[in-house]
Amino acid sequence: MTTVSIEANITIKWPQGHSSYSPGSPEELAIIGIDLLVKELGTQAAQTFITQVLERYPADYMGATDTE
Repeated sequence: MTTVSIEANITIKWPQGHSSYSPGSPEELAIIGIDLLVKELGTQAAQTFITQVLERYPADYMGATDTE
């Protein structure tokens, strides 16, 4: 499996204030994205969107592999 690191600073501005995130891995970035998606669309719409994304891959997809 390929190791990926992310360097990002994400600032979200909401009517109630703001949130800041610094994900370091694809997993952390996904959690942040899903959290924002649920806050914006609600649980059911977020689940529908995520299901559409996951339908692009076979159930046994193992992720990217190192080619080195």
